[in-house]
Amino acid sequence: MDTADQAHAPVVVAIDGPSGSGKSTVSRAVAARLGLSFLDTGAMYRAMTWWMLTNDVDVTDADAVAVACGKPVIVSGTDAEGPTITVDGQDVSGPIRGPEVTAHVSAVSAVPAVRTRLVELQRGCADVAERGIVAEGRDMGTVVFPDATVKIFLTASETARAQRRAAELRAKGVDEATITAMAADLARRDAADSSRETAPLTQAADAVLVDTSELTLEQVIGTIASLVEERAGLSAV
Repeated sequence: MDTADQAHAPVVVAIDGPSGSGKSTVSRAVAARLGLSFLDTGAMYRAMTWWMLTNDVDVTDADAVAVACGKPVIVSGTDAEGPTITVDGQDVSGPIRGPEVTAHVSAVSAVPAVRTRLVELQRGCADVAERGIVAEGRDMGTVVFPDATVKIFLTASETARAQRRAAELRAKGVDEATITAMAADLARRDAADSSRETAPLTQAADAVLVDTSELTLEQVIGTIASLVEERAGLSAV
C-alpha cells in the first residue's frame, strides 16, 4: 500500500486470540473508547452454524456445508454500544451462544467456502465504518485484515481463561456440570482452531502479544487503546 492509499485507508484494529481470552469484552470497550465500530466475527461463524443446524444441514459434512453456506443472509450490527447479529432478519444473538452451536462452530468454521463468504462480509463491514473498526476473531490479522493499522494477539493461560469463562457462566446461572463440560470444550476448540488447514488461529508476525493472565480488564483496555491512539493518531471520545 503506497502512502496516498494509506492516508485514506480506514483505521482497522485486528484483535485475535483463543476462546476465553477476553477478545469480545476488550474489543467492544476499545471501540467504544475510541469511537470506532466493533465487529464480533465469532458471532458471524456462530450465526452460520446456527442456520445450518436449524435447517438440518449435516455440519459434519463439509461438502454439504459448503453448498449451503451461501444461502443465509447474515448481518452484523457494528455499534460498539449494542452490537447485533441477525440471520434472515431474525435476531439470533441469544441462540448462537447455546451449547449445540458451541459444539459445532469449529467444524463449520473450518470449511473454506464458509470462510470465503464471511471474510467478504467482514471486509465489507470495515469498508463502511466511518471512523474505523475494531475486529476480533481468530484470523483478523493474518487473513482478513493483513494491512490492519494495529494487530493484537490477546491471550491468557488456559487456567485463567477457564476460570473467567466459569465465572461468566455462573453469573448466568449455569449449573456446574455444564460449566465443567464447557471448560473441556474450550480446550478442544483451541486445538481445532489452531490445527485447521484454512486460516488457523495463529499470531500474525507483526502483532503485539498481550497476555491478560495477570492484568485487570481496565489495564488491557488501556494498553490497547493507547497503542491505537499512538499508531493511528486517534484519541478517546
